[in-house]
Amino acid sequence: MILGVNVDHVATLRQARLGSEPEPAMAASLAVLGGADGITVHLREDRRHINDRDLDILKQFVPVELNLEMAATKEILRIAVKTRPDMVTLVPEKRQELTTEGGLDVMQGKKIVSGAVKVLHDSGIRVSLFINPSEADVERSREIGADMVEIHTGRY
Repeated sequence: MILGVNVDHVATLRQARLGSEPEPAMAASLAVLGGADGITVHLREDRRHINDRDLDILKQFVPVELNLEMAATKEILRIAVKTRPDMVTLVPEKRQELTTEGGLDVMQGKKIVSGAVKVLHDSGIRVSLFINPSEADVERSREIGADMVEIHTGRY
């Protein structure tokens, strides 16, 4: 069994307080000391949780797998290629959502998603797609070249 810990909402609390604490890197450190095999963060376009500084610090010191959740946008792709996390999970992103509310539209967005997968693979980064629970989405993810998928279970 593998334990992955998402430290996004540590950053959410910091942002809500308009301060410098709590520190997501400290939370990641405590998670690793507690046995975590991986750390996950979501760098959103509006930086409402994790920011670029957080990602840089985590990449420098996290001794376990670092998974970057992100939208397939040019800006965030550039950051991922520069930072080189161990893995990227491509997720949909809506400005007003509190947390990711559904899977990627791998049917309509095949061109954008497959382009992002290629850029990430060319940089040696494994890619997971956050998809809706359908056989068609699983098959399309395979066609796109994803290394793995994560199934959105919100409707369950």
